[in-house]
Amino acid sequence: MIALTRSDESIFSHWWWTIDRWMLAFIAALIIFGIILVQAASPAIAEARGFDKFHFVRNYLLFLVPVIVGMAVLSMQSLRTIRLIAFAILPLGVIGVALTLVFGAEVKGATRWLHLPGLSMQPSEFVKPALTVIAAWLFARHREKRGFPALGANIILYGFVTGLLLLQPDFGMSMLVSVVWFGQFFLAGLPLALVGISIILLLGGGVGAYFIFPHVHRRIDRFLDPASGDNYQVDRAMEAFMNGGMFGTGPGQGTVKMSLPDAHCDFIFAVAGEELGLISCLIIVLLYAMIVLRGLWRLRREQNLFVVLAGSGLLLQFGFQAIINMASTLHLMPTKGLTLPFISYGGSSLFALSLQMGMLLALTRKRYGTGET
Repeated sequence: MIALTRSDESIFSHWWWTIDRWMLAFIAALIIFGIILVQAASPAIAEARGFDKFHFVRNYLLFLVPVIVGMAVLSMQSLRTIRLIAFAILPLGVIGVALTLVFGAEVKGATRWLHLPGLSMQPSEFVKPALTVIAAWLFARHREKRGFPALGANIILYGFVTGLLLLQPDFGMSMLVSVVWFGQFFLAGLPLALVGISIILLLGGGVGAYFIFPHVHRRIDRFLDPASGDNYQVDRAMEAFMNGGMFGTGPGQGTVKMSLPDAHCDFIFAVAGEELGLISCLIIVLLYAMIVLRGLWRLRREQNLFVVLAGSGLLLQFGFQAIINMASTLHLMPTKGLTLPFISYGGSSLFALSLQMGMLLALTRKRYGTGET
């Protein structure tokens, strides 16, 4: 066994002693839950779609290899490299989102996916972390008054990206991006008057979406009045939680997944509720909370404003996405097409999470006064 000492100056040793190993452990635990739940939830869906019953779990395991390697490699990078990666990915992601408006396949009333030979991709997943890092850099530049209109550029960039997302239309992703961007706006210490205006605009955007987008209108109406429309998936999800009780029926022993079309992705938390039970679901919630709290703890004494804003934004994005997925499954809010990070099946989601968490791990590494900017 190779021992890593603090005196060892190799790249891997330096990474090991500066990375947040607790956060790595929490992410690893979520991935283990993901393997168990995708294995439990996907066989019936795979066979219904004409695949062999291990199709989705096999793909999930294949995705994990580059996801874990990519996350590790990204976590070794400098702050400057993280910014450059974000600047490279954002325009590619934006182009991909724009292409979905022309060539995208419509799924559930929205054109979010590009279907290429042997590959399906959701470009907006990659826009999320890249925009968060670039917005943090622009907010930091504005505070430092570096001589160019960083705030104006930031507002235009945010408006352009959310405009494209709303054209798909993808209100759930637009809401997630907006909450993160306005959260960074607040943390950047900008005038409270502007923060107040931003909150009004955010709330106004939500009200406007209700009247502009029919699918948003229907989902909110069904949430407020379940008798007003089809709540099949939510009803089955609630049935799964009732069946599971405290300790669950056991991995693979659930029945609700047989009739739940999105059991392996958007509603995988319902499978956890039925087969693993309340205690395991609370452990999953705790893991998400610990990742967010651990990240904030690492940032508490950070002097670099860019690191604080980028790290906080990525943590908010990660935690809020998990909350939206779980709250939707528990019928605590209208349903949204957002995956449960590291647990739901989905190649685009997993690769985007590799990017997001690799950046976060790099930002929260100990730098021992290296002066990185």
